[in-house]
Amino acid sequence: MKLNDKLYKMINDQIKHELESAYIYYSMVSYFVAEGLDGMARWMTAQTQEEMLHAGKFFNFIGERGGKVELQNLKIIKTNWTSPLEAFQDALAHEEFITGKINDLMTVAIEVNDFPAKVLLDWFVSEQVEEEANVGKVVQTLARVGDSGNGLFMLDRELGQRVFTPPPAQGE
Repeated sequence: MKLNDKLYKMINDQIKHELESAYIYYSMVSYFVAEGLDGMARWMTAQTQEEMLHAGKFFNFIGERGGKVELQNLKIIKTNWTSPLEAFQDALAHEEFITGKINDLMTVAIEVNDFPAKVLLDWFVSEQVEEEANVGKVVQTLARVGDSGNGLFMLDRELGQRVFTPPPAQGE
């Protein structure tokens, strides 16, 4: 079944948004490395890998539906932060933006009765709940830590434990 034109354009745009997410998070990796916060850099590296996986899911979906992905220019949104808290607040705001885009996609998939797209988007809806919760927890902890060097050190160490593990392929 061929993708509805409106849904095709929106999914193609979503690939751009997911790649921009990876770009933003790589920028944060650079910031954290420069600040000597290797654990936060590792956390954001895993986040970057996740965003690339997300872009790939949308990319493959268009191909599986007989379409051709039209890659777009990426925007450099921000490259520097004044604190780890500001970086994670920006990450949370960005995840909320992505959630809005996923919700818009789901609305159109329902409107045009595209059940395969709905199945794909169901996964992303759940994923965005998790994304916002994970980043939100870090924001909350950083706000609580404040200017405590010891607290920042402990959080950096904890965040450095994160490892990206791709989810199993469907049906596994």
